[in-house]
Amino acid sequence: MTATDSRAVSPSVPEAGVESTKSVQLDRIAQSLAALSEDGSVPRNIRRGAQSARDELLKNAVALDVRVASAVYVLDDLANDSNLPTHGRTAIWSIISNLESLQ
Repeated sequence: MTATDSRAVSPSVPEAGVESTKSVQLDRIAQSLAALSEDGSVPRNIRRGAQSARDELLKNAVALDVRVASAVYVLDDLANDSNLPTHGRTAIWSIISNLESLQ
């Protein structure tokens, strides 16, 4: 049996670093949301929404997939706001994309 064959036979075991990678990604997303919530060039309701999405994301008592879905829901509403400047919309879409990669 070759090394390739033994890998194919062994069951799939999640890597130990997967959880820490998700934690790092979650921290980066939370930082991006904090930056958006402090950006004076976006309307106040967008800043409040970004803070709300960050709060949803950081609720450790809730399962990660529920937190991500809640944050995406809030951000999706914000992205459709007609008063949102282009750079803010782009930032929100980027954050949503990063959130979806966590799932």
